[in-house]
Amino acid sequence: MTDENLELHRDQLVEAMLVHVPFDGWTWSALEAGAEDLGHEAGDARRAFAGGMGEAADHFARWSDRRMLAELAAMDLEGMRIRDRIHACVKTRLAMNAENKEAMRRLLSFLALPQNAGRLSKMTWRTCSEMWYAAGDNSTDWNHYSKRGLLASVYSSTILYWMVDEGDENGDFPETWGFLDRRIDDVLKTFSMPRRIKERLGRLLPPVNPFRRPSA
Repeated sequence: MTDENLELHRDQLVEAMLVHVPFDGWTWSALEAGAEDLGHEAGDARRAFAGGMGEAADHFARWSDRRMLAELAAMDLEGMRIRDRIHACVKTRLAMNAENKEAMRRLLSFLALPQNAGRLSKMTWRTCSEMWYAAGDNSTDWNHYSKRGLLASVYSSTILYWMVDEGDENGDFPETWGFLDRRIDDVLKTFSMPRRIKERLGRLLPPVNPFRRPSA
């Protein structure tokens, strides 16, 4: 099997397992049931994810990132403000998994286990990095890391809020999107704080001319 075919095969397996995760958890049982739904032998799931269920979780995150980027590519992100681009990224990432919300809850429970802490951090960082790239960020200095770190906190807290949000009668989550907007506003305030401090200091302190000779 070529690398491309293996990638597609893994995509199909993690997608097929989602209907079983609410009952079996993020386990081999759910993955093997998904494989059987596709007409494969149960053992095929273990061969596809020889690294275990942690590897399956990581692949699910990568698959979700690719789906998110495909949806974002169809949007006019360039015509949006930065805050609206980030809002669109996070909203898209969550909304596309709304039908499998209970499976997402069980996945988070699996990733919350102590042995998966490092994997969860890497997955979150990678997703937030993809969001920033989609939003047009190509920074390579310290801003690259600070932006992703701040977005990781926004993204993580929004996921937790979304998990307990029952949504409206149309299957949307307006309360979650409002929460997301407030968290983005908090981040923007953080970025603008140094500029505001500098402006206030400028009003309090007299301008300094480095070329002026000090008075005797």
